[in-house]
Amino acid sequence: MPSCPECGSTRLFKDGKRKLSDGSKVQRYLCRDCGYRFTDPKMIRRPPAKNNLAASKAVTRLVEVEKEKAKVGMREATKDLDNLLFNFAWWMKKQGYAESTIRSRVSLLKVLVKRGADLYDPESVKAVIARQSWCNKRRMNAADAYTRFLDMTGGSWSPPRYQVASRLPFIPTEQELDALIAGCGPKTATFLQLLKETAMRAGEAHKLRWTDIDFQNGTVRVTPEKGSNPRIFKLSAKLLNMLASLKANNRVQDPDRIFAKDLRTIRKVFEKQRANIARKLQNPRLRRIHFHTFRHWKATMLYHQTKDILYVMRFLGHKSIKSTLIYIQLEEAIFKKRDDEFICKTAKSVEEAKVLVEAGFEYVCEFEGVKLFRKRK
Repeated sequence: MPSCPECGSTRLFKDGKRKLSDGSKVQRYLCRDCGYRFTDPKMIRRPPAKNNLAASKAVTRLVEVEKEKAKVGMREATKDLDNLLFNFAWWMKKQGYAESTIRSRVSLLKVLVKRGADLYDPESVKAVIARQSWCNKRRMNAADAYTRFLDMTGGSWSPPRYQVASRLPFIPTEQELDALIAGCGPKTATFLQLLKETAMRAGEAHKLRWTDIDFQNGTVRVTPEKGSNPRIFKLSAKLLNMLASLKANNRVQDPDRIFAKDLRTIRKVFEKQRANIARKLQNPRLRRIHFHTFRHWKATMLYHQTKDILYVMRFLGHKSIKSTLIYIQLEEAIFKKRDDEFICKTAKSVEEAKVLVEAGFEYVCEFEGVKLFRKRK
């Protein structure tokens, strides 16, 4: 007779039988002294250890098989997705989209799929975009990428509406731009100096060939992007020397190209060098400088010097003046405190006046036979 595990008494009642998981039954007891109800553990039969081990191995093997099936399914799904996105990229290529646009749209679709979107279910895509902690501009690009995808597949949807707030671009000082150029390697420095003097887009500068550079006349011909107008720029002696040095040590795979084949490579090298220079100079503002910042800076300075918005529009290659008007606001914001500060010069002859006009001075009046000129500081 067993004893009560609670009080140790052997004064027990039999209190029915308990059914075990293997179908067998075992006697239950009730203590007459403390009322504790229990089953004698010695009476519970346990399966042999070998059976447990075999069952454990079987379960482990089953889990491994399921994992292998899941991996095969993932590989098949990934392969299908890669084929689908390749077809989408090729479709955009045939529609005439730029390489950068194709790359960004394919990348956005890949991100949406990885985060749970079903490209054949517009509501699923819309829900995934809504859950992301993206700015409205990136959300809009993601929606546009999916719209293009539906154009390819013949589908349709009601795209979400996102409002993108207008922001004025960051305009650094010329000293900051020069410090950044001086701290970069020869190829990157030449690329940045070209952007600074000509206000080209990075893609326009990247596509330049040596045949576009006229070293004898010191000019460069620009093949435009984004529907802009073609332009010709006069280059400084400094930039011409940098280009000549680059040509003498040209190691690009395509000998006719000035810069690397992939613009992303140039951008990655620049971002790495920019971070090092910002850290050395203890100037975090340098991290805000991008390739397009040089274009904004040049346009702002040009309008400040000339006050001719049409000239700035032609210099940038814009076809609509609406794209150029922003630089009036930038110039007013940057040079507001200096509007009334001028450098004054005088000229007593035509040659002296010619030199001043070429230096950016404007004629004011003539006093006692002397012509007065001025230029903002």
